[in-house]
Amino acid sequence: METTKRATVYLETPLHRALRLKAAETERTISDLVNEAVRQALAEDADDLAAIEARKSEPTRSFEAFVGSLRRRGKL
Repeated sequence: METTKRATVYLETPLHRALRLKAAETERTISDLVNEAVRQALAEDADDLAAIEARKSEPTRSFEAFVGSLRRRGKL
């Protein structure tokens, strides 16, 4: 069995209602749904950080230079 930790989280009323309904419909607990959502959000963050790390050696240019380049090529 996984070790769990109790936390107090304050949800907006409509979100809590939606979670209660989804939990009942899927026969899961609100805790399961929240854990899954947090896990997915953290996984997306990890993916983003990995993409940034993989591209850190690529050359960069300022936003101003990029917009200027678009203007010169008639794209803006």
